[in-house]
Amino acid sequence: MATIESTVSPASEAFKANREGMLALIERVRGYEQRSVATSARSRERFEKRGQLLPRERLSLLLDPGTPFLEISALAGLGLDNPDLEQSVPGGGVIAGIGWVCGVRVMVNASDSGIDAGALQPMGIPKQLRIQELALENKLPYVQLVESAGANLMTYKVEEFITGGTLFRNLARMSAAGLPVITVTHGSSTAGGAYQTGLSDYIVMVRGRSRAFLAGPPLLKAATGEIATEEELGGAVMHTSISGLGDYLAEDDRDAIRIARDILRAIDWNRDIPQEPPRRFKPPRYDAEELLGIMPMDPKRPVDMKQVIARIADDSDFLEFGENYGSATVVGHIRIEGLPLGVITNNGPIDSPGANKATHFIQACCQAKTPILYLNNTTGYMVGKEHEEGGMIKHGAKMIQAVTNATVPQITIYCGASFGAGNYGMCGRGFHPRFCFSWPNAKTAVMGGEQAAQTMVMVTEAAMKRKGEVDRAKLDELKRRIIDRFDSQMSVFTTSARVLDDGVIDPRDTRAVLSTVLSICRDAELREPQRMQFSVARP
Repeated sequence: MATIESTVSPASEAFKANREGMLALIERVRGYEQRSVATSARSRERFEKRGQLLPRERLSLLLDPGTPFLEISALAGLGLDNPDLEQSVPGGGVIAGIGWVCGVRVMVNASDSGIDAGALQPMGIPKQLRIQELALENKLPYVQLVESAGANLMTYKVEEFITGGTLFRNLARMSAAGLPVITVTHGSSTAGGAYQTGLSDYIVMVRGRSRAFLAGPPLLKAATGEIATEEELGGAVMHTSISGLGDYLAEDDRDAIRIARDILRAIDWNRDIPQEPPRRFKPPRYDAEELLGIMPMDPKRPVDMKQVIARIADDSDFLEFGENYGSATVVGHIRIEGLPLGVITNNGPIDSPGANKATHFIQACCQAKTPILYLNNTTGYMVGKEHEEGGMIKHGAKMIQAVTNATVPQITIYCGASFGAGNYGMCGRGFHPRFCFSWPNAKTAVMGGEQAAQTMVMVTEAAMKRKGEVDRAKLDELKRRIIDRFDSQMSVFTTSARVLDDGVIDPRDTRAVLSTVLSICRDAELREPQRMQFSVARP
């Protein structure tokens, strides 16, 4: 394959400005993430008095030491619990991600009970639905560390109650798909949340701490007049000796985590995965640090995305496909730590030749069973009389059809702009890529704020002219409001907060993230879980 020659000049003013802008955004992302950690950690004294570990301490004990943990949707709910971003605590009340437990790669869902006793936070349900989807698609065992006060009744919404039922449906689907669901109930698991525990294949309960009941003592007394303690109603000893809900009785959090690890060790989950010798590869020829200075903060400024590819691909090798046809759409083959990968990216809007080339390449990757990476950086499909006459709509539709029906894993990274139908053709979140991440500078919208404002101003001005009077002040105010509305919604701090990606990553970590998710996808292709007609039922 051909080696990409670097055209990046780290000493240039443009590079320095881009780098400073990107570092500032990374620091902002890390600040929000750290706020969730710090807020939860402020409960340490209360947890220690109860003889409990903090949620992230539980997670640390669960995971194999020194192994990577790919956190999912850390910014979920940002600004939705509190519109003041300086006070907002993201995460959705859940710590979630993919990590290693006793040599088994698993999806972990840990209640962040250091925050509001683990009550669901804004976007907590969509975040959990997404990680369940990832577990199902990638054939990952599902480990839950449960301690939740359930829904916040002060902010009750009927739609959350209805859609929340999908969480329980998915637990049953995972079990029936042959994916073990292992739950450690560290504390409360009440009302509908009791089924988060009940719909598990293996349940570990902690003596004196676990609680699982459909109605707690206050609701029980209000509904029936019966009086009972929490321990009598749903304690660990009762459930492991009388009801049969619990399978293992642990003495404390550490013991419970030990049992969960032993369960995964006993399952022999990796029996279907052949032990391949390590793949030989050469790292990129250019420093990943240079990814900080390549992307401008203004998404309208042009970028040579081959320079991005050069800093993530093995040996910076890139076999470009159809280089001289639809050249603004860049496609070709690379490898990431020895694993083959097709790449589609953009050096500008997508024209008809570019759409046709991408369609061809997607189908060729499916033929060869090669996963596809979409590096989003486009203002959309080309517009104008010439392009409409040339069939831009039908050519774009072919590309969208290919993306929709591709039979190989598709991975999306928003690197710059992802505007208009270009978002669809480049496998945006709505097209269910296997994984979808954003760089901190990414922008996603139906169009730019200026374009949207200008469109509406022209329409409104025409209507004013028909009525005989044009009010320039009203038009200027309309333009300002539309620009503000669009600009406030297109950044990753809005989209990631709404779980419209799987997380915001540092550009320098792109190669490591791709290596991880490609390995996950490859294992999923090789694995054949024992599917069942029904999920495993309690005795």
